[in-house]
Amino acid sequence: MMSMFVVGLTGGIGSGKTVASDRFEELGIKVVDADISSRVVVEIGKPALSSIEAKFGSDVILDDGSLNRAKLREIIFKDDEAKSWLESLLHPLIGQHILDEITSATSKYVILVSPLLFETTQFQMCNRTLLIDVPKDIQILRTAKRDKVPESQVEKIIASQMDRNQKIRKADDVIVNDGEISDLIAKIDEIHQKYIALTDG
Repeated sequence: MMSMFVVGLTGGIGSGKTVASDRFEELGIKVVDADISSRVVVEIGKPALSSIEAKFGSDVILDDGSLNRAKLREIIFKDDEAKSWLESLLHPLIGQHILDEITSATSKYVILVSPLLFETTQFQMCNRTLLIDVPKDIQILRTAKRDKVPESQVEKIIASQMDRNQKIRKADDVIVNDGEISDLIAKIDEIHQKYIALTDG
């Protein structure tokens, strides 16, 4: 375990993860985003991008030389072997990038935001895990309104993610975000004090 105290922040689609991570940032806490790390490791000029092109051909590269994410998603969705190959290439690189970001932090603790915190090994980097939980009906309404998509589409996304109750069982701390944004921010401020106390302990 690293000397830096790391809190893993996760939650399903429409749960309020972004509001939560933005608030931690406002409180002076470094936020490391696993989604950003996953994009950085396949930027133009990075070895991983060359490996992906060598494996899947120029179809997965856009005209500007960057990764065609939609095309790559299409390939790995249909081919388990390709998905495993890609994961074995990218997961260690993403993990290393996250680690570098964490170790360079100067704040009291670090927030690691990851939608797949419990589905991957990323939770192993954390001293504590925090789940922003939201009742399913609110989650569907919020996301459909925010992304301007049918509720049925949101339901499919939720169904593809880890079961809500499973996440609740795995998380050390759970904040239920079923009210106004101001309520969520107040809960974040409260748990921030708890984490500060833990790092001082």
